Amino acid sequence: MTRTGISAALTDLLLSRDLTVEEAADRHFAPEYRQRTDGEWADRAGFIEHITHLRGVVDHGSVQVHEELYDGSKYADRHTVHITKTDASTVSMEVYLFGEFAADGRFSRIEETTLMLRGSAADRDLGSAR
Repeated sequence: MTRTGISAALTDLLLSRDLTVEEAADRHFAPEYRQRTDGEWADRAGFIEHITHLRGVVDHGSVQVHEELYDGSKYADRHTVHITKTDASTVSMEVYLFGEFAADGRFSRIEETTLMLRGSAADRDLGSAR
């Protein structure tokens, strides 16, 4: 089984404009995917709505994985997302993530908590904005 990871998933979702949001989601997230970010749950449709919103806000960026652990179907990591928005402002968020893989190696569930390192007060909910 080939498993995805958060860096590949976020790069495809947010930064690879040659892929549609749906193509990127299909590559890394199972049909039953659900996500909780800072206590707020979203199903796959809500997640795609969130990523579509972010694509309209994000000009470019990078993902820096600090620690990453695979253990069977479980996944955990700590990563920082650095983005430059279309208005040229910058945001950096550190993310603590626990997830689970479907049998095919795509994410079936992610639960994460975000910590804003740099950005405006309006950017605080960027991790779940729609």
